Amino acid sequence: MKNHTNVIIIGAGAAGLMCAAQAAAGGCSVRLLDHANKAGKKILMSGGGRCNFTNYDIQPDRYLSHNPHFCKSALSRYTQWDFIALVDKHGVAWHEKKDGQLFCDHKASDILNLLLDECEQGGVTIQLDTGIHAVTANTSGGYLVQAGDQSYQCDALVVATGGPSIPTLGASGFGYQLARQFGLAVYEPVAALVPFTLTNQLKQLSSELAGNACHVDVSCRGQSFQDDMLFTHRGLSGPAMLQISSYWQPGDSLTINLLPTMDAAAALRASQHSSPKQLLKTWLGQRLTQKIAECWLAATGSLADQPLSALNGAQMDALAHQLHHWQVKPAGTEGYRTAEVALGGVDTDALSSRTMASKQHTGLYFIGEVVDVTGHLGGFNFQWAWSSAAAAATHLIAEYA
Repeated sequence: MKNHTNVIIIGAGAAGLMCAAQAAAGGCSVRLLDHANKAGKKILMSGGGRCNFTNYDIQPDRYLSHNPHFCKSALSRYTQWDFIALVDKHGVAWHEKKDGQLFCDHKASDILNLLLDECEQGGVTIQLDTGIHAVTANTSGGYLVQAGDQSYQCDALVVATGGPSIPTLGASGFGYQLARQFGLAVYEPVAALVPFTLTNQLKQLSSELAGNACHVDVSCRGQSFQDDMLFTHRGLSGPAMLQISSYWQPGDSLTINLLPTMDAAAALRASQHSSPKQLLKTWLGQRLTQKIAECWLAATGSLADQPLSALNGAQMDALAHQLHHWQVKPAGTEGYRTAEVALGGVDTDALSSRTMASKQHTGLYFIGEVVDVTGHLGGFNFQWAWSSAAAAATHLIAEYA
């Protein structure tokens, strides 16, 4: 039949490319469609252009989902070690940056190119600049996809369209539309791994400190992360803030420990004894940065120009408490414009955790970010893309190759 393949995959991002390559290697004929003019745009801009492609420490508890058990099957069957082996097979140089985060030595395009090479070896047909107009299930089985000015038939359809984060790269909620069209429930997406915005005096403080960073421990709703925090003209960013943003909800306050590796009260007393003439702002500047110390002390009404000798015990305890428990109530987040991912997506109750296939519709699969599984910062979302894609591909090969 003209324009017929075993599999059509919608979305040429990380999950779509991985699934196409694996299914094709196993003998499926595969057509990959995407409305964008280039494959893997998010891959190219990820990790500051170096692509944090996985993490040594992939664990299910690093993922958020309404069903926290759903991700376990796919992650255990196609692991970080499997993807590292694929990277090594293609001779891509990589390194661990910190906390198990693995990055390319050179460019993120190394990861995209290895996926495209794998697709080429399997004979995958990749069609870009191809908008999807309609998708319908055939009464006799399989699916009809109207895209561009053509109609395409397939035995199985894989939705790998990602989420709505970073719309400038062409991201959209199209996958959610398809899920709803076929009667699958969708948890409304929310921007995640995203910077916070502030208002009033807090915004003034962050604006004054824009570009300055310090190591903090931030907590909210029983979760905490210790990493760097970056002040911006609009609010707070950096890895610590991006991580906690996945748990924060509007109206919540963040508790920020500006000196997470020390007991500030004890350190103040020790310094008062050894360097009584040292100014408070100098003391704090040695532990943060001078600029952060001065602006933060001014904003919190502390006596920055006082020598340590002038502080009594109650004042030192109060200052230490503020340093360890700085309360910040964000106005909101930067939203999808800068969010790395979206929380929510296709309800996992509608899918098989082993195959990523719809329980209700034969031959319909959802993989990657479009599913209600969202990882922490640090390579976890890419690993979910690889693992969920491999789970679907394994089943596609068994059913349709």
